[in-house]
Amino acid sequence: MMYPLVRELAVDGIPVTVTCRVLKIARQPYYRWLQSPVTDADLVEAYRANALFDAHKDDPEFGYRFLLDEAKDAGQDMAARTAWRICSDLGWWSAFGKPKRVKAKRPGPPVHDDLCAVTDKHGVVRHVFAADAPNQLWLSDITEHRTAEGKLYMCAVKDVYSNRIVGYSIDSRMKSRLAVAALNNAVARRGDIAGCVVHTDRGSQFRSRKFVHALNRHCMVGSMGRVGAAGDNAAMESFFALLQKNVLDRRTWETRDELRIAMVTWIERTYHRRRRQAGLGRLTPIEYEAIMTTPATQAA
Repeated sequence: MMYPLVRELAVDGIPVTVTCRVLKIARQPYYRWLQSPVTDADLVEAYRANALFDAHKDDPEFGYRFLLDEAKDAGQDMAARTAWRICSDLGWWSAFGKPKRVKAKRPGPPVHDDLCAVTDKHGVVRHVFAADAPNQLWLSDITEHRTAEGKLYMCAVKDVYSNRIVGYSIDSRMKSRLAVAALNNAVARRGDIAGCVVHTDRGSQFRSRKFVHALNRHCMVGSMGRVGAAGDNAAMESFFALLQKNVLDRRTWETRDELRIAMVTWIERTYHRRRRQAGLGRLTPIEYEAIMTTPATQAA
């Protein structure tokens, strides 16, 4: 960026030797630059970048929109998109509000086959989440929400037959024990679960040895969806969407205990006993199980 200035000063009669000595740059690279100088477009870009840099150096907390205004006052007018591109290429970000770039971890290989996937006559893979009786197919996933004390994580287990949340676990850390505790709670509540299929995503908690051993201990069958396919567990995501709308996003939560109580209260009092679902014939999960399982029990 200094070479155009040296050239301009040389035109005004100031020797190149003097200018290079004052600016502390070597002369030979300058002369090589003269043999193949930058284009006018590159020169304009350099002046714009220089103006943005000066503004960024003076006020590191400014974002590119504020730097754009400062550069305009310095005589370097440009589009907002141009200012963003220059700042992005050179890493001139505001000291505040720039999120860290965390490299996403690649999901590991599945430890179970996808037992809920079916292929139609056109070769399209889709998922069928249906059950004729309780404890045939369970879904599980993990959600998180922030509080003033830090994040709170919930792992829930849903019975596809009635959409009932048969087990869940809430903790301040998202470890394998979170998923194992939710599964154990579901087993303790439901009783006869041998042969039940548990469908999850490829999260590390569900691929852990502890979770796999828990499935084997309870004589259950694991199933895992594909990578990056949200529809593979859409039935579980629909429950978390309701939880997000009705509890998590309703207010700001100060403590983890406060949020934990709110989630448990909504699940047990509202979702299970008061929220009627069209897929269940306008019945609640508790009502559906009580009505639909009674004939089978009596027949047995």
